[in-house]
Amino acid sequence: MHLAAAGIPALIVLIVLWRWRANASQGFIALARMVAQLLLIGYVLVYIFEADAPWIVLMVLAIMIVAASWIALRTVPELRGALYRYTFFSVLVGGGATLSLVTQVVLHLEPWYEPTFVVPLAGMIFAASMNSVSISAERLFAELERDVSYVDARRIAMRAGLIPIVNTLLAVGLVSLPGFMTGQILSGVSPLVAVRYQVMVMCMIFGASGLSAALFLTLVERQQNVHP
Repeated sequence: MHLAAAGIPALIVLIVLWRWRANASQGFIALARMVAQLLLIGYVLVYIFEADAPWIVLMVLAIMIVAASWIALRTVPELRGALYRYTFFSVLVGGGATLSLVTQVVLHLEPWYEPTFVVPLAGMIFAASMNSVSISAERLFAELERDVSYVDARRIAMRAGLIPIVNTLLAVGLVSLPGFMTGQILSGVSPLVAVRYQVMVMCMIFGASGLSAALFLTLVERQQNVHP
């Protein structure tokens, strides 16, 4: 099977991790989960698209938010219990507001829950929120442990949380063609139309990332009763 060849670089990385004793098992588990989850979601999406029911779409979005909020705190596992509600709220509001704006104002979906649009876009948005919160949380508490003031730690954490998306924004069109745009071009869509959709996607990911990280850092500050 030709698809198996795509796993060769990943296998090499796992070997390097094993030889360097750099927790190769975590990388293997992550890859195995990725394959299993994608196979499962493939069947689930077929059901969701065919059912075309708003309650199913809302349930899927809820599962995404719950899972994203839990995974986001993987960088600070000892604080999961204390921070989960703040992470959940940040992903829900930051990602949810962005998703609503894109689907209802930009795309004018009819019906509003159109699963073939809402579910894939929600996946990108909530994943972006998850990553920004995860990096921000790790950086925030690392700086606080160094006795950095909360204001400075918050600024450093916010900048760190946006590094992945900012790098992507700077590189798009020069270093890489994003997957969404590439997929559209391969399916026969005009590159100019694909570019317009990609601009929308990049803006929504940047917005969701920034809003979620900012909300999280603000809520944590209030919890810690830290003042400038």
